Amino acid sequence: MANCNILFSKYHSQISLTSSKTERMKKSKNGLRQRIRAYFKENHPDYHPKFYIQGSYKMKTSIRTKDDICDLDDGVYFFRSPDVSATTLQTWIKNAVDGYTSENPEHRSKCIRNIFANDYEIDIPVYYKIDDKEYQLAIKNTGWQDSDSKAIVNWFNEQKDNDGVLVRIVKYLKGWCDEKRNKMPNGLAMTILASNAMKKISYNSERDDITLKDILKEIQKELDKEFACEVPVTPFDNLFENYDEKRKNNFLSCLSIFVSDAEEAVKETNQLKASKLWRKHLGDRFPEGENKNEDMKQFAGIITGANGSNPWAK
Repeated sequence: MANCNILFSKYHSQISLTSSKTERMKKSKNGLRQRIRAYFKENHPDYHPKFYIQGSYKMKTSIRTKDDICDLDDGVYFFRSPDVSATTLQTWIKNAVDGYTSENPEHRSKCIRNIFANDYEIDIPVYYKIDDKEYQLAIKNTGWQDSDSKAIVNWFNEQKDNDGVLVRIVKYLKGWCDEKRNKMPNGLAMTILASNAMKKISYNSERDDITLKDILKEIQKELDKEFACEVPVTPFDNLFENYDEKRKNNFLSCLSIFVSDAEEAVKETNQLKASKLWRKHLGDRFPEGENKNEDMKQFAGIITGANGSNPWAK
């Protein structure tokens, strides 16, 4: 079988955040925080905002989309019972950051989105918490919902392996969804599906191509039993609950084709032919392989990188 692990290593580099983009995002995040602190100090001094980076950035599963856009979720927390509505508290955050970017911030359902044109987005969800009760997330025009972003990060950290395989697999799956788009599942859903599947396979730390194939098959197997993706912490909701038949069938169809091509790619002896099968789903950021057949050493499953070493070795 053609060994495409080195190609996955290169693809991983292509979709990962660059150091320069990461530094710009950090600077913008700090600037937005300063704006929010100053706004509340002047306008609502009884509210003292605290902050916590959450989501994929915190879990180290962030990717750059094919449009070279990435995002960061920076939750703002108030440890008091608010005397205004959830929508009003979100609006205060929007007022605080308005003018920081050339584009107006968007007041979305669960966050205030700050758009840094053609570069990245910073989402600011709003929470409050009192005593030992659950964290409450502000939902526009709805109210408050139990939600613990810290718990999902802690849960994912408990799922991770020491070889970094799960983190990479999640990024590949997110890259696939970004490539296909058309209302494919969001990053959290793919993170949960991959984490659950990882528990049921014997992953190969030196062959991401084989492991991705096995993860895809396991995800397909479980979704065939029940089309659901339950958040493993508060609020324990099913992320697929509101999928209509069209969206559901689109995802399952894409998954079925990917499973079939992944199985063929792993069996293929020619690296170029195998890489073209992967590129059908991961896009042209996934590199083409060499037009060669694998030797018997590689057939035995011994991974060699460009210099004869494991590209994932620390």
